[in-house]
Amino acid sequence: QVFLAESGGDSVQAGRSLRLSCVASGHGASNYCMVWFRRAPGKEREEVASISNIGLPKYKDSVRGRFTVSRDNARNTLYLQMNSLKPDDTAMYYCAAGHQEWRGISQVCAPVYWGQGTQVTVSS
Repeated sequence: QVFLAESGGDSVQAGRSLRLSCVASGHGASNYCMVWFRRAPGKEREEVASISNIGLPKYKDSVRGRFTVSRDNARNTLYLQMNSLKPDDTAMYYCAAGHQEWRGISQVCAPVYWGQGTQVTVSS
């Protein structure tokens, strides 16, 4: 069992930065791949960024170059540095821990454990 706790969400103006954190506790937390998801009001949940257990990142196209996902396995902490924030980034952000799976020719991080979320609001 892995427990996840996000923090760092806030209300900011467009163009500003935020860093989200997700602390994992439980046995073997560092062995999981990790994912940041978000859900905006009235929209489907979407994957924002993921990172493998050895630190290989992947990004949604709309955030690539603005967001950076990283992990500190010694601290069991996942980060999402978000720069040049836009109103479209407004959402509840969730972290998840999961297992790498092959879907066709791509590897994805399939979530097993979820955090409660942290709200990010970006005003224009």
